[in-house]
Amino acid sequence: MPLTLRSPAFEHHGEVPRRHTCDGEDVSPPLAWEQAPRDTRSLVLIVDDPDAPDPRAPQRVWVHWIVYGLAPDVRRLDEGASPGGLPDGAREARNDFGRTAWGGPCPPIGRHRYFFRLHALDVALDDLGPSAGRREVEAAMQGHVLETAELMATYERPAGAR
Repeated sequence: MPLTLRSPAFEHHGEVPRRHTCDGEDVSPPLAWEQAPRDTRSLVLIVDDPDAPDPRAPQRVWVHWIVYGLAPDVRRLDEGASPGGLPDGAREARNDFGRTAWGGPCPPIGRHRYFFRLHALDVALDDLGPSAGRREVEAAMQGHVLETAELMATYERPAGAR
């Protein structure tokens, strides 16, 4: 069976609930996964938006959340796990908001896609330091990804919220 990632808060290809966005409480969503490969030593979660700033003319991929150092026996992140509620040993890397925490969807223009990717690694990642971001995490992951699971949801801000 392949590695699978899901959320009790939204369906694959569904909509991120307002509660988890800048228009709501901006709390990290609950996530759960199953079937990590047997040789998994750690897991990494990266959440990004490839549609920034405008889905009709994207210019960059915006990172919303990075969690690394998840132990292979961990099977979920509870709602509101970020900041301060991560499982033992897990760490957050800097997102494109400049924070080491969840940064919920807050698209300036149109409906954006949010990709939640969980990577099973054959190594345990060391503490990469407080300034580590996507580049440092992906460099540490290079050549060590056993399998990746993906969950995608969308969000568009209500009219007048921009």
